Amino acid sequence: MNEALPAVERAAAAPSRPDAAALPEIPLVDVGAAGPVALLAAERARAEALLAAGQRDYGAPLFGWGARLSRRWLARTGNPYAGEIAALAEASGHPGVYLLNLSYEWFCTSAVAPDPAAAGSRMLRTLDWPLHGLGRHTVVARQQGAAGPYLNVTWPGFVGVATAMAPGRFSAALNQAPMRRDGHSLVFDWLSNRWRVWQSSGLPPVHLLRRVFDECRGYAEARARLIETPLCLPAFFVLSGAEAGEGCVIERLEDRAMVHEAPACVANHWLTPGLTGDARGVESSERMAQMETLYRSVADGFSWVVPPILNACTRLAVVANAAQGTLDVQGWEEDDPATAVFRL
Repeated sequence: MNEALPAVERAAAAPSRPDAAALPEIPLVDVGAAGPVALLAAERARAEALLAAGQRDYGAPLFGWGARLSRRWLARTGNPYAGEIAALAEASGHPGVYLLNLSYEWFCTSAVAPDPAAAGSRMLRTLDWPLHGLGRHTVVARQQGAAGPYLNVTWPGFVGVATAMAPGRFSAALNQAPMRRDGHSLVFDWLSNRWRVWQSSGLPPVHLLRRVFDECRGYAEARARLIETPLCLPAFFVLSGAEAGEGCVIERLEDRAMVHEAPACVANHWLTPGLTGDARGVESSERMAQMETLYRSVADGFSWVVPPILNACTRLAVVANAAQGTLDVQGWEEDDPATAVFRL
């Protein structure tokens, strides 16, 4: 590897199941201000595996068509990360980078509450997505923004932030919001929702969360930015500050927000009465009900990753406490751990 590229560190693994010692470790890659472009250079094989999986799942024709539309949308809206995505596509030699960076097909179960065993606020979160390999190829990137360093639980080739922890500042994660229904077929409703995104100039939620970690110096600033910034589609944000009283779930429409103070949890259906839409993923209400019985008091680790929170699409589980600077991560595939536990 070129000496100018970031060195790959290996985090200590903690067993979660009897055969955990045989599981691969999640790499900790220090990319600094060079960000996702440096991460792709350091972990190119993982990026190639995920792009190949995406092409298999979407099909080559749809993958190519989606990549072209994604590139056009980024250019038309003046997206702040369009240049970075273009650099990743060129470096990887694969235009599918455009589509995967704007894919938003995951569903999640997340919670925030005062840490029951330590100072500060704690975030629990799982991320589910049918794309195979996401759990196996998870990395933790130590990135540097204007506001300071943070740990991004991510994948090489991806510019946004879906889950991250900034020591001493905050932790945050993104859940997908319900799909609006226009009273027609599921296919029509999906196309109608995509048309709204095409017409919008707001930020994708993963790009807003990237900006928050890059630029916001504390919980209050991050909270305001997540509430006020226009989005191109609805989303849920889970935000956990460095103090025990700092935490909330933010339900976002494109131009307004509904805030639920911690302790709180969310899956993929609306919490606010009167908002309608199809819940995303499998058993959203059941996943949230299970989380509600656990998140205030469960010990650190992943004993809480049980059905229905755990399902065949679960790819990632995370526990983060920004006050303590602690981060636990494990990748999953098909109901089973795919990596050892990363513990920082």
